[in-house]
Amino acid sequence: MKTEKSTRPYKLCQQILSLTGINLQRQTLIGYTELHLVPTSDAQFRIISLNCKQCRVYKVVINDNFEAQFQYFDPTLEVCQLDFKKRSAEDFSASHQTALRLVDPDNNAGELKIRIPPEASYLIIKDRPFRVGIEFSLEQPNGGIHFVSPKVDGAPTEKPSQMFTFGWQNSSRLWFPCIDSFAEVCTWKLEFTVDESLTAVSCGDLVEVVYTPDMRRKTFYYSQTVPTAAPNIALAVGPFEVYVDPQMHEVTHFCLPPLLPLLKHVAKYFREALQFYEETLGSRFVYSSYKVVFVDEAYQDISSFASLTIMSVNFLHSYVQIDQTYITRQALANAISQQYFSSFISRQNWNDAWLTFGIADYLGGLYVKKFFGNNEYRYHIMKEMEAVVEYEQKHGGIILDPSQSPSPTVFPGSVPPPKAIENQFHFPLDSVHTVSPEYVEVMRKKAHLIIRMLELRIGYQMLMQVFNKQLSLATAAAKKEFAQDQWSSMLISTEGFTKAIHTVTGKDMAAFIDQWVHVAGHAKFTMKFVFNRKRNTVELELHQDVGLSNSALGTKRYMGPLVVALQELDGTFRHTLQIESNPAKADLTCHSKSRKNKKKKIPLFTGEEVDMDLSAMDPDSPVLWIRMDPDMSLIRSCEVHQPDFQWQYQLKHERDIVAQIEACRALERFPTKQTRLAISEVLINEQAFYRVRTECCFGLAKVTNMLVMSGLPLGPIGVTLTSYFQSLFGSITCKHIIKQNNFDNLQHYFLQKALPVAIATQRTQYNVAPTEVMNFLTNLFKYNDNSKNRFTDAYYRASLLEALGETVSPVATAMIGTQTSSDSLSRETREILEEVSRALNLEKLMPCYKYVITVAALKTVRRLQKNGHLPSKSDLFYSYAEHGQFLDVRLAALECIVQILQSDKKREDMEFLLRIVETDPEAYVRHCLVRMMVRQPPFKSDAGRPSYNQLDSEALVNRLWGLMNSQICNDARLRCDIHDLYVTLYGRRRPSCLHNAPLFSPLFANMPSMKRPASSTFGSRLDFERGIKSEPPQMIMEETLPESTNILDVHSIQQIKQDNISNPNSPAASGMLDGRHSGLEEMYRSQKIKRKKEKKKKSKKHKHKKERADSLERPTTATDGGLSSDSSGPLTPGKGSIDIDDSL
Repeated sequence: MKTEKSTRPYKLCQQILSLTGINLQRQTLIGYTELHLVPTSDAQFRIISLNCKQCRVYKVVINDNFEAQFQYFDPTLEVCQLDFKKRSAEDFSASHQTALRLVDPDNNAGELKIRIPPEASYLIIKDRPFRVGIEFSLEQPNGGIHFVSPKVDGAPTEKPSQMFTFGWQNSSRLWFPCIDSFAEVCTWKLEFTVDESLTAVSCGDLVEVVYTPDMRRKTFYYSQTVPTAAPNIALAVGPFEVYVDPQMHEVTHFCLPPLLPLLKHVAKYFREALQFYEETLGSRFVYSSYKVVFVDEAYQDISSFASLTIMSVNFLHSYVQIDQTYITRQALANAISQQYFSSFISRQNWNDAWLTFGIADYLGGLYVKKFFGNNEYRYHIMKEMEAVVEYEQKHGGIILDPSQSPSPTVFPGSVPPPKAIENQFHFPLDSVHTVSPEYVEVMRKKAHLIIRMLELRIGYQMLMQVFNKQLSLATAAAKKEFAQDQWSSMLISTEGFTKAIHTVTGKDMAAFIDQWVHVAGHAKFTMKFVFNRKRNTVELELHQDVGLSNSALGTKRYMGPLVVALQELDGTFRHTLQIESNPAKADLTCHSKSRKNKKKKIPLFTGEEVDMDLSAMDPDSPVLWIRMDPDMSLIRSCEVHQPDFQWQYQLKHERDIVAQIEACRALERFPTKQTRLAISEVLINEQAFYRVRTECCFGLAKVTNMLVMSGLPLGPIGVTLTSYFQSLFGSITCKHIIKQNNFDNLQHYFLQKALPVAIATQRTQYNVAPTEVMNFLTNLFKYNDNSKNRFTDAYYRASLLEALGETVSPVATAMIGTQTSSDSLSRETREILEEVSRALNLEKLMPCYKYVITVAALKTVRRLQKNGHLPSKSDLFYSYAEHGQFLDVRLAALECIVQILQSDKKREDMEFLLRIVETDPEAYVRHCLVRMMVRQPPFKSDAGRPSYNQLDSEALVNRLWGLMNSQICNDARLRCDIHDLYVTLYGRRRPSCLHNAPLFSPLFANMPSMKRPASSTFGSRLDFERGIKSEPPQMIMEETLPESTNILDVHSIQQIKQDNISNPNSPAASGMLDGRHSGLEEMYRSQKIKRKKEKKKKSKKHKHKKERADSLERPTTATDGGLSSDSSGPLTPGKGSIDIDDSL
């Protein structure tokens, strides 16, 4: 939301926060906060604006002596007021944007307005601080603070009581009064009084813990001397176990009592990541202490605050887990990187958030590259780029910084600069509280890619120097106490970051920032080429898909350098093309001469030389394969057209795993024996990266299926997936009996999980799984033995259940209305159900880590339902979706119910899901459920086009509208989720099912009166300067007209008639009107002539009724269409007139 320069006439230098009455059972707290404000000029100001939501404010005092009056005004409590009937998503977005601007701290606004009493005005002196003290309380808050309080029923509870704060970006206003802006930093003193058995963890250094005289309560005193913004202050209270890192005493970990052994295992990864960042950035950790708290029912996986990180307890694991280790280590690395760029160096405003997002994730990516390898890092970059491209092509381009348009110097010469694209989304982009959470997630990934692109342009060392300079300036500023003018160095902005790059490197990156930060979209290339034998060149043609078509949504025209790599017989040669037109053509000179059908060692880009069989290549061409943008230096999607033998060479011999995965996916379009052989060679290659080999598992299954469907014999070449699995994991004497599990070789472990799933996707000519596949999977269950394995096999068994689900094919004929029993099921279905039931029963007795087997079993049951083998019922999933089940189990069950709702449209399923959205205590579950419904909506209907669905009703519209309009006003993320769902179901305009709603004036419906002052948009704000209380907005509603009346048409007819009378030479009288009005005029005239003719006929036949007939002929100023007008009120039907539908 806007502002580079704050309009606030004072600066915050220090804040004291004291919470004394924290009660976890009653979910209440009592607090006091004191803000030390320093006026920045001699100008007098009378109003202090603070942010405060859902707090009950009792008293406000200035310097402990002067009690001040205050006014609470929160327009976000109810975005659209005065019984808004239109229910339009567009109007909601506009009203939501206006409401947030009225309380935006960067615009010197807020929910709490404090009037400085006249007797205290002498305290307002430039550079002399004064204090504002506020007494407040919170009772059962529904946002900002989450209480995990088990129900007290006399029985022992598994979950201990705990409390922690959370928020969607800047949401500290939900639990204490503050200036809730990332740009307003200050020092802090924090005091928290809790029960004797509890521990309070907050930001800063723990100064002391003082017990009360009765020893029943204790107070924790924290001091945060590093200037910190209010959104980066947090608190966690609970009966935590404390674990201090034995080698880095400044790092302290907190968890619930039963989880201490798991915490000790995970804690070593923090130490490892901290040391890595200190070495990489050349700077010590920015805080003198660091605390990590693992809580249950976390709002999001990672919540970073100043010297404090609140993480989900689900990241904890023991040494026997393999899969979770990668996830946890990467999450911990991201948590620490956010301490540098998010908590310590904060953003100037929302438009600069891409910098803190991108730099933190970039540093996390460097950790992955260091400890997991370059292949894993490049795979991670590839997945992020695919996610960004997919989102932008579906919804529109993402602008990282929409605050300013690109400069006209982006492209030299006659090429026009890109124009700022209008907002294509259904939500405003100028506030994090209005944008979709999915948009924020993809924006974070795009920001990471932009920072990496910057590294490729200025170099890794130069970029590290830029980061180091930012940290050095911020560290120096943080040491200057009460130097508010120096604290601006702790804020980062797009303009300041660009200047820092120029200062450190001497390179001007303004053009790059304009091209990729201020302009939305990505590049979309299609490349074709032919080899010219006479000139020994490759004639290349690049086409960019840009325009207004659906295929070009989210794309932009890229102009600049583009690298194309040719792998020739004599090595890899890179060519840099300058893209200046569309399509772009270029001739690339080859450095090699063709050698017909000769084996030779081919040098690769890594310097390695490999033997290749060149018999399959074109004898006239020295080109083995071609790649576009091999370094992923652009955000783009590439479609390369080259023959299948070149894809095969690229898959087998390229050393870049991104190129290998691209080749494997491309070869799925060429189902031949040679393709099958090439994929098989990579699959069995022990030197290949495990992600490439798992990709080949599924690629080989798809190619095999297409060969079988086409009736072609597979032949003896290549390997089958089943035989390869048995060769790796089968016993020596009997291959179908699997050896005891041994997961010491991690590559084989991931293959052992992927191969059964890929085998299960194989099909016969009749599109059913072969019988031997089912027997193979059954034997895997039967002979699975993990007794001598030091790792758990839970994820492996879950993959076997997933494989069972993949064997299911749609039934040929669905049995409708028949009773399903075990006898009516097929043998394969019965075997699957037996394995699923056995797994679920065993899980209840001996639950595995994170209940991964239960999750896989539920998905397998749903797949049986989806394909018609079981009746589509939700009863099984209801119990697994209730609160109290493990998080992953709940989400899996909810996803199954959402799928059933999409297919069966049952009202009870919709009611169940909406009840969870409205009342579930876990905010993360509510968020995930709504995102599922957005991805798989039960119906879709655009405005004016009914969906003819039984779920599409006015009651559902009102329920969803009530949720996003007022009921969830304290959870900005969930409110935006509901808004996305509302737009998905009904579009941006008024839902078509609201056909009985009263009609509105086309100009003033659902809008506040234009005569009212702009400061009173919501009709409840008190203007302190004028002393005027605004009246409620006036709305003109045509309530007395019949339902079929079109108000716009009525107004148009009357306006035409009045124009004809007042000005006979007007365009309306001469027929020079737009198509709509001239059509209405013609209809009006023809109906009038017709009525006159009928009246003349009647007057001739009935002369005795002549007087009555004459009385019917009214002057033209009257409404002949059957309506009489009254300037003092709405339009009403005229007496004795015909209906307007008959006249039009």
